[in-house]
Amino acid sequence: MFNAQKTSMLALILTTGLPIAAQAQAPKITGLGQLWYHQMMDNNLRAGLNSNSPYSSYYNLSSRYRENGFLFRRAEIKAAASITNNIDYEIMLDPATSGGDNFLNMLQDFVIRYKLPHNFEIRAGQFKNLQTLEGATSSSDLLLAERSMLAVRFGDVRERGLAASVGFGKPDAFGGRFHVGYFNGSAKSAIDNNAQKDIAARLEMNYGKDHTFGVYTLQGANNQNATGQTTVGSFVGAPDTEAFRNSVIDNGDKISDLGAFYRYQTKTIHASAEIITGALGRRFQALGVSSAARQHLDQKFMGYTATFAYIFGKHSLVARYDNMNYNTGDDWYTDYNPYTHTAPDTPRNADYTPNFTEITLGYTYAFNPERIRQANIKLNYINRSKNFLQPRSGQTGEQGGDSVVVAFQVAF
Repeated sequence: MFNAQKTSMLALILTTGLPIAAQAQAPKITGLGQLWYHQMMDNNLRAGLNSNSPYSSYYNLSSRYRENGFLFRRAEIKAAASITNNIDYEIMLDPATSGGDNFLNMLQDFVIRYKLPHNFEIRAGQFKNLQTLEGATSSSDLLLAERSMLAVRFGDVRERGLAASVGFGKPDAFGGRFHVGYFNGSAKSAIDNNAQKDIAARLEMNYGKDHTFGVYTLQGANNQNATGQTTVGSFVGAPDTEAFRNSVIDNGDKISDLGAFYRYQTKTIHASAEIITGALGRRFQALGVSSAARQHLDQKFMGYTATFAYIFGKHSLVARYDNMNYNTGDDWYTDYNPYTHTAPDTPRNADYTPNFTEITLGYTYAFNPERIRQANIKLNYINRSKNFLQPRSGQTGEQGGDSVVVAFQVAF
């Protein structure tokens, strides 16, 4: 719960805006609320254990899927205003995703935007790092209750930094915008302990009002301090030599993304597809830890997703196929497959290959079909591949679990 001091501070920010803004334009207050009810289809998600270490962290199963019940998924409050004709700001808080009542945990976005001649813009503050299609989509406009696996892992990431962009063309014909960003490389309020920063770029284009497509990339490395960079985590099966340890240090837990997306959107049809690949690097770090969280120094990932929706009146039918493979090259140092065996010349145990699939089917009822985001109810069934939980007593083979989510949404 918030104490009186924090409540007063929050009210001051959201009702008066920045002090300088009060001299210019009163802030516009908007918000989004989502209450979820989650129902497990069996008790695997509650009682099941993550797959055997060190492979348990690849599948990003949120704690909200580990129990039945109601929860606030989002409670966003945003204030936005112009200070001058060329400067505006927005600030967005979400206590529902803060993990506590600390103000910096609640702070999602804080952006100061400078508009320059020739359709240039500069943004400074804390915001998403220009990756994926759904990452740039407002939570209130999502067709399903949650984003795809690739968008959650790589696109729904807020960092502190700068981004410059330039627009071109015409929105009703052919146009677009090119962005370049320079970010800390540490999510949200976390401290970046390394002078190395992430560089991101995004080119998004439109052909008329129905077609949107683009590409994006990101390059970065570790965010450990100098001491952490000399602490090398061991890779199972890798040579225990100074040369190999130096190669891990030289690699610097470098990360990379390269992705592309396409979306077709009309009043009745939505069809979209996206693919992403790159190096895992610091996301499953090998520096500053005793054991590497991945199986190979240069381990690569690949994900893809496709969504189709049919909208008619107050109703929407949605289907999404979603796949993420966290070791596309089957790279490891052991002389056996570590995902299916525990040691050489032993019987196959189970298949914990970090290649996961989700199929989500959804129905949305919108109370106002002209403004679907304003008030709706979503019913989603999530079917997951069965390779991220290990068997409990009485079970054999790899396990998983499915979910039903009912999401109640209002936006204002």
